[in-house]
Amino acid sequence: MTEPHAAQGHPYIPNALPDVQAEMLAEIGANSIDELYGDIPEELRFRGTMRLPAPLVAEAALRRHVEGILNRNQSCREAISFLGGGSARHFVPAVCDEINHRAEFVSAYAGEPYEDHGRFQALFEYASLMGELLDLDVVNIPTYDWNQAASTALRMAGRITGRRQALVSSITGPDRLSTMRNYCQSALELAPVAFDPATGLLGLDDLQRQLSSEIACVYFENPSYLGCIEHRGQEIADLAHRHGALCIVGVDPISLGVLAPPSQYGADITCGDLQPLGLHMNQGGALAGFIATRDEERFVREYPSRLFGLTATTVPGEWGFGDVLYDDRTSFGAREKGKEYVGTAAALWGITAGVYLASMGPAGMQQVGQTILQKSQYTAKKLSELRGVSLPFGGTAHFKEFVVDFRGTGLAVARINRALLEKGVFGGIDLTGRFPGLDGCALYCVTEMHTQEDIDTLVHVLQDILAERAPTCWPIRTAASVSIKPNGTSRSSCS
Repeated sequence: MTEPHAAQGHPYIPNALPDVQAEMLAEIGANSIDELYGDIPEELRFRGTMRLPAPLVAEAALRRHVEGILNRNQSCREAISFLGGGSARHFVPAVCDEINHRAEFVSAYAGEPYEDHGRFQALFEYASLMGELLDLDVVNIPTYDWNQAASTALRMAGRITGRRQALVSSITGPDRLSTMRNYCQSALELAPVAFDPATGLLGLDDLQRQLSSEIACVYFENPSYLGCIEHRGQEIADLAHRHGALCIVGVDPISLGVLAPPSQYGADITCGDLQPLGLHMNQGGALAGFIATRDEERFVREYPSRLFGLTATTVPGEWGFGDVLYDDRTSFGAREKGKEYVGTAAALWGITAGVYLASMGPAGMQQVGQTILQKSQYTAKKLSELRGVSLPFGGTAHFKEFVVDFRGTGLAVARINRALLEKGVFGGIDLTGRFPGLDGCALYCVTEMHTQEDIDTLVHVLQDILAERAPTCWPIRTAASVSIKPNGTSRSSCS
């Protein structure tokens, strides 16, 4: 097969024909394509030759090549996954896929269709169901992900209070912290609040030391990125309010069948991700960030994202669904006056989460929450019984995720994870270099999808790995070194 001549352009690159490019350049008054990149400093431009393979011009050859790459992947269908940290494998009821594949919903983009076909009502119902779960009045149409939702919540707090400093828990996920710093750099200065190395909870002494009349808000997550349940939420909120700051809490919504929503312990703004609520894992997604507040004008006017409400129409007795404060509040109404620029919304995932919540109901959410609690507690207990393995925050209650310390085994987490993968198991996230004092530790995630067989397989495979590759000298463990607390948590130590 011969390659296409340059004059023919390229089948996968729009406007590749030289004549077309010359016409476009002439239209805008440019002499060359390089001229369009004049703002990029010379030292940042790549001037070498990129070492690329020959192009695959035939579509069939390209498909074969890409499928060959994809077939090298190992997904959660072939291996048991204990990975979390923001995206985990949860059960997706068939009705979620059935509804979100419908033609009137599947393209639920932020822009307006010519006809609604019930999308506005579906999103209103989603917001109502989430409001009930969160015990709050106002819920936005979901944005990209939790990272942006949390970042927007911080900027909302800055606008409401007129302050330019925010305190953020240092046990927020590294990716989320990075997004926050990037998104808020022109509006807020972020300062970390240390965590207690003994409990994994927010350090109240450090929080009190940093709070002042200059602080716009305090942000923490419950459960935290490390899975620890923060039982002093009201105390944290009271400290923030005492200094005129707002309290923002990030939450895993699937935990709210068994844990009180943040609004009940003083949170002014609640945010999080819909991923656990009927969304499949797709190369790290699907993700959709939500923000929720009380129905107070000072909060509602600071939402940059879309809000749907119910109102009377011009027809007596008829009601309709539509945007709230659309022109006064969002960048769609006035780009140059928008509080933040908001483009694509994850509206389809909001509809999907609404279907999930409607299917589960309060009893279903409580059941799935209890199941995750029980299975994660069981897994933590079984892992802590392995020789050389301990739980750094074993005395703190946790939900879904927990930290496992492998330092007593003499093996690095990366090495353990490679050995696990050889046996068809995805081990926990390596925390080495991510949080102080947690080098040699891993973050494990257990959901309702894990069976007892899955968990016991993890334990047995780990036991074999540690036995085969263990150091010659093991720490000696006492018979009492593993104990189960009344609340089901476990504490382990080497002595």
